[in-house]
Parts: sequence; C-alpha cells; structure tokens
Amino acid sequence: MTALHDESLVADLHNDLILLVDHFDRRGRTDYFGDFWLPELRAGGVNVQVLPIFIDEQFQSEGALRRTLLLIERVHGLAEQYPQLRVCHTGADIARATADGRIALVIALEGAHALGQDPALIRTMERVGVRVVSLAHMGRTLLADGSGVDDSSCGGLTPQGLEVLAEMERLGIVFDISHLGVAGVEDVLEHARRPLLATHSACRAVTDIHRNLTDAQLKGIAALGGVIGVAAAIPPFIDPGRPTAARVVDHIEHLASVTSLDAIALGPDFIDDYYREVYGGWVIPGMDVTWAESEIRRPSDLPRITEEMAERGFADADIKKVLGGNAMRVLDAVMGVPATAAARTPERARTPERASAHEPRSRD
Repeated sequence: MTALHDESLVADLHNDLILLVDHFDRRGRTDYFGDFWLPELRAGGVNVQVLPIFIDEQFQSEGALRRTLLLIERVHGLAEQYPQLRVCHTGADIARATADGRIALVIALEGAHALGQDPALIRTMERVGVRVVSLAHMGRTLLADGSGVDDSSCGGLTPQGLEVLAEMERLGIVFDISHLGVAGVEDVLEHARRPLLATHSACRAVTDIHRNLTDAQLKGIAALGGVIGVAAAIPPFIDPGRPTAARVVDHIEHLASVTSLDAIALGPDFIDDYYREVYGGWVIPGMDVTWAESEIRRPSDLPRITEEMAERGFADADIKKVLGGNAMRVLDAVMGVPATAAARTPERARTPERASAHEPRSRD
C-alpha cells in the first residue's frame, strides 16, 4: 500500500458484502466476515464502508420488509461481534469511529423494496439506522423506475417516490441516484434540495452503457453539491475489454473535466465474490455483454487506483478528496442532519479543521 493511500481516509460508497455474510451465516460460517472481509477492508485501507441492503427477487414484494430488517440486524450484529467496527448515524459518529481506528459502517437500502408504497416506512428505516437510500434497482418499484437493462426505462418517481425523497431530505437520509432510470434521475435533480450521491456509477462518455451517467446528469449531481462514486469493480461500467485501474482513472479524469475534483468518490461495488460463490459466475439479467476480469476486484486492490492517480500527476490533496474526502463532505452535510438543522448552518462543507476530525488512526 502506498504511503499516500495509507495516510488517507478511504470511503467505499457501495459494497454488498452483507449478502455474502448472510449466505455463509446460513451455512454455519458465522465468522466469515472476520476471516475474509475484515482483512480485505484493512488491506484496502477502508475507513468508511457504506453497506447496501439489496433484496433478491425471491424476497421482493411480501417478504421484502422482513428480509430488509433481518439484514439490517445482521449489520448491527457484526458491529457487536467485531470491536473493529461501528455502525454510524452521523458524520460525527464516523469521525469518532475512525479516530479510534475502527471501520465506520453506514447502512443503506438499495432499491427500497421494503417500503412498498408506504412513504411512512422511511421513518422506520431512519429509526433502525438507515442513512443512504435508493428507490429502485434494475426493475420497477412502487416508488420509481429502475435503470433496467436498456434505455427503455422511462418512468420517473411516482407520487409516493417524490414523498419519500422529500421525507429523506427532511430526516437527513442521503439520496442515492444510482440505478434510477433516466426520467427518475431528471425528477430527482429537479426536486432535490440537498447534496446527494450516485454511490456506484461511471461516465457514459467514457463507456457507453445505459447504466452509466451522461455528462448532463453528472453536472446536475455536482450542481447540488453531490458526489459520484466510481464503480471501479464493475467491468461493463468501466471498460468491458480492459477493466483496469488505468481505465478507472480515465473515468475519474472525465468526471473532473465535466464537474470538478470535488464531485468524485469511490463506489467500487465489490460483487465479484458474491456472484462466483452464489451463482458460479456473473449474472446480470438482460445485459448481453461479455467482459474481462476487473483489476479492481476486492478492497485490497484499491491502492492501485491511488498509484495510478499519483502517476498521472494528481496532487496529493486531490487524491485524498477522491479516496474519501468528498464522500465525507456529503455524509457530514446530510447524514443524520435534519433539514431544519442544515438550514440553520448552510455552510456544512468540511473546512480543513473539520477534515482533521476524520483523519484515520493507524489501522494496525
């Protein structure tokens, strides 16, 4: 690991690892996280980990709420099982956790299937610790159209989806725009008033796949003070034929050119091990494209991005922004901060003095 990477605060905005933890729990391996993921996170220097709760198709509809709550409970259980972890509800919680040398966990919902068509349940999710939410995945929910398998997903947010967006902003839950269809992205950019995240996306101008974001969408997210997490571990998003650390940094450079270095983060989406273990290989329904194996497969590969950025001449301060500083700015500003409190203190972007609160203690 490079010295620069080691001394930086690293935030990963999207890792579905709880699905594999649950998979092995059901097979009697309740120590799987400690055996595999904890060493990986430490090797990659990850200080802040957003953990999305994704609901597989067989649990959607009637079983979604129960499944969601069970996985959320397992995240809390991990923090009880491993003293190196802490579930965090606010930016201040993250600062305390990283200062103590712990990995800060942030609970997210990917698709929000548990809400059904009841916006009031977003308040329940807030009470159990959820702090980042997207309203759809590949398909359609009662709140919004997901990204689908091509450009034909044209529905925006439903009335209930707009109500959930407003309530999330009021409560201090960060909106995740990744996986929304084109019309849904437009709806959010029109109605949102607080910074938001695209937790795991990339640039359509670099790799032309419908799931990536256009330059206009990237600019809209940045205009709200939001941040785009580059999905470095997903080959079809980065470059199906050459999904290397160099191509990841090509996306970072493009983002910087159309927005700014303040709008870029990392959301690798380390799903490779889950697909291999559960399905025997990658399964993305409807996405008829083949790809090479990603150079960034696991958290321990993250320093390669730092090295590539350094080789291209990025300033150390800018690399630190991408690794975690920008993500923390949004989490600081929104996560657990009700809209009324944010209105009283509009300038919540981290100053250098506030940034020091998030400097990680040694991970040894």
